[in-house]
Amino acid sequence: MVKNRGKRLMRYIGDYVVFDLETTGIRQGLDRIIEISAVKVRSHKVTDQYTTLVDPEMHIPKGATAVNGITDDMVRDAPKMKEALPGFLNFIGNDILVGHNIHTFDLNFVCGAAMETHGAEIRNDYIDTLYLSRKCLPQLSHHKLSDVSEYFGISTKGAHRALNDCIMNQKCYEELGKILQKIQPVSPDILCPLCGAEMIKRSGKYGEFFGCSNFPGCRGTRKI
Repeated sequence: MVKNRGKRLMRYIGDYVVFDLETTGIRQGLDRIIEISAVKVRSHKVTDQYTTLVDPEMHIPKGATAVNGITDDMVRDAPKMKEALPGFLNFIGNDILVGHNIHTFDLNFVCGAAMETHGAEIRNDYIDTLYLSRKCLPQLSHHKLSDVSEYFGISTKGAHRALNDCIMNQKCYEELGKILQKIQPVSPDILCPLCGAEMIKRSGKYGEFFGCSNFPGCRGTRKI
């Protein structure tokens, strides 16, 4: 897990940036980013997009190509990460980031690449729709992006290419956010004393209290 990054939030907002990566594999520090995409959202509508293939400076394994369809020939003339990353950083600015499984995967890769190529930190707060799905759709047996999309009747055509996944995930986030608003009263002005994340009003043995939205990873509480 990369340190010195933003807080994971559980919130439904109107302005944000969805991002997604494709990589040569799942091993952080060994595998490399081969595609990075993002869509900018204002008032719940997509207003802009950023996408680029990236030359990983290594062979793309057949297993990765089988998933995302990206080959060595496709990235041969693409910018290397040092050239591709500034465009992404400029695009996301200080926006809250949204993505699926970014807490343990995409953010580790992109934060690692930012530090390696530019000595830069990505400190944007973020919302992981994997966690939202687990909370809002407990009836699902699996919570892959394709599972969530199919639940909401959202097309999965073109899945596992970064820009297509961004567009798909933006639609899923909007649907998950509507459910979240109904089931989770969030107090964004009250922050966890342990990790700094938002606190959620809960009911316990001794009445109502504020609990950390990162529970069970963080068990911070505050009295109401």
